[in-house]
Amino acid sequence: MSKTAVVTGAGSGVGQAIALALVEQNWDVALVGRRESMLRETSQLAGDFRQHFMICPCDISDLSEVRGMAERVLAEFKGIEVLVNAAGTNAPKRALEVLSLDDYLVMLNTNLHGAYFCVQAFLPQMRARKSGTIINIVSDAGKQASPKAGPAYVMSKFGLAGLTQSINAEERGNGIRACAIFPGDIDTPLLEKRPNPPTAEARARMLQSADVAECALLAIHLPPRAIVEEILIRPR
Repeated sequence: MSKTAVVTGAGSGVGQAIALALVEQNWDVALVGRRESMLRETSQLAGDFRQHFMICPCDISDLSEVRGMAERVLAEFKGIEVLVNAAGTNAPKRALEVLSLDDYLVMLNTNLHGAYFCVQAFLPQMRARKSGTIINIVSDAGKQASPKAGPAYVMSKFGLAGLTQSINAEERGNGIRACAIFPGDIDTPLLEKRPNPPTAEARARMLQSADVAECALLAIHLPPRAIVEEILIRPR
């Protein structure tokens, strides 16, 4: 297995934690996110391992940007063994009564369409090599809707779970596997987008990004013959 990976949402939260965990195991990792400054912060956190990072600013909701990013990454790494779709967003005004069309579209374009664009950008070289692992960071809101998440976020996450199932249904014969990780509340910067952000005390009881990264590493490091299709992880 070639130790090359692409991680979206790598500037913070779960994406950052997974990228750091991989690079510390001597993987070459392309850091993907909208803001280059945040990707560089992730790189600095890796210390001496940062030489294994490739910084790739990209708005994954823009198909042309995703295609350009994929061309650049494949030119540098030649092939990608692992794709982690960790980018995601929400909006403070998220309930049906107040959700704007603009916020709805941003969530669908980032949380679902962006992941689909990235999958389609890297699947062909996985098929050609007969090897690849795709990790989709979903949410327990992709299992059961809740007012806390809001309908647009829920819809996008149910869709991402469906994308994961579709990859396994269609691509396992090509040596490609996908895992959907469904975390409960995680202490990440996304919490600041809640209508009422949780207190420090509440955050301390939540999952940490490193906990979800451990789930991703489990799915990545399993022998190629094995697929963990879903992982549901919640705070104790």
